[in-house]
Amino acid sequence: MPRRNPTASRKRAHLLQTAWRLFYRDGYRSVGIDTLLAEANVAKMTLYNHFSSKDDLIVAVINKRSEEILAGLVRAVKAVGKSPKRRLLSVFDWLEALFRSRDFSGCAFIRAISEYPDTHHPVHRAAWTHKRAVREMLVGLAREAGAKNPAALADNLRLLIDGALVAAHATGKTTPARAARTAAGDLLKAARSSR
Repeated sequence: MPRRNPTASRKRAHLLQTAWRLFYRDGYRSVGIDTLLAEANVAKMTLYNHFSSKDDLIVAVINKRSEEILAGLVRAVKAVGKSPKRRLLSVFDWLEALFRSRDFSGCAFIRAISEYPDTHHPVHRAAWTHKRAVREMLVGLAREAGAKNPAALADNLRLLIDGALVAAHATGKTTPARAARTAAGDLLKAARSSR
């Protein structure tokens, strides 16, 4: 098994961190390679030693952010204990905390999908893969919470989440998370009693 080069790993991590900051702040298409190189203080060859193209870098940034978000959601769900209802609604509490953070600037995945609308584009696919992963998590939580049709409830919850993300970004307020949480509770109640 080949040894990992710690310097190369640090440079790759630095590139990903810098790219994430710039892409999230300014948009994926708006940030040029020269800007990224100047901000990261690396040579073009360093970038292309780690990523075959700007699109490859964007996909890596999206995948890394997806891992971080999914891990954060898992921690939030576990932290509330064993109540299935509280576990499901904790997703919206996590959202409210996200909206409170100083650097919240909307949904990086919705932005990627809108900037790369071709459904076959690797950036679009990477962002949609994240959205599907969140849905799968919601399906599991809905099943635990006793929903008669967990997939349908998960689809509705994902729409609430995406709507809250857009509304929080547009207004700069955390209230969309609370409104979405209330609506999620109502949907869960209806989903448990539906025949």
